[in-house]
Amino acid sequence: MRPDDILEVRKLHLFENMQEDNFQAMLNAAYLQTFPAQAELIREGDPSDFLYVVLEGTIELFAQSNDHETTMAMVRPFNTFILAAVLKDAVYLMSARTVQRSRVLMIPNSNVRAALETDSGFTRSIVIELAGCYRAVVKDQKNLKLRTTIERLANRLIRYHKEQGSTGSLELFHDKKTLASLLGMTPENLSRAFNTLKPYGVRVLGNRIELEDLDALETFAKPDRLIDDRSV
Repeated sequence: MRPDDILEVRKLHLFENMQEDNFQAMLNAAYLQTFPAQAELIREGDPSDFLYVVLEGTIELFAQSNDHETTMAMVRPFNTFILAAVLKDAVYLMSARTVQRSRVLMIPNSNVRAALETDSGFTRSIVIELAGCYRAVVKDQKNLKLRTTIERLANRLIRYHKEQGSTGSLELFHDKKTLASLLGMTPENLSRAFNTLKPYGVRVLGNRIELEDLDALETFAKPDRLIDDRSV
């Protein structure tokens, strides 16, 4: 691993309180691999074998049932995924594939669980990490159950706009089909939702979205920090 990568992994909340010898032992056991776009990393229902840390690229977590498929989350650097399955030594509940060329650190689940038993700092970080994941699921459920599809899109655009510096425009991190799946709608409904938001200053230019009247959009969307603020 490059020194900069090690520093970024060390700064992740999950690892920042680990004892140094345990952290180094975990890195020594890990595999660093580069995958091309659309490479399948894990498949739901298979036994968990690694904790994954995304160093470069983007990973799509998705699920399938009865010939239907939906995007569950997009993971970008520097973040981990599939922690709960690793800790329980359970099967994966989601599949994962690369969206673009990606570098991924793969830490064997046995090393993660061994550190859990011996490193109190790491154990505390795991508890906080899983609590954060639970709260994120609650927010996603509130977003799906309490808002219309158009409100979900409006609030997602406002969130992306803030994350990208509040400059009056934003770039979508993924294609519109994936955005529709993340928001729990079809691509056709997403297209209609964008058209509905035109009077509120939303202008679509490929993957760039112009927000020409943010006040009007926020008045319509009614952002709720207990749903939309990921730091709460």
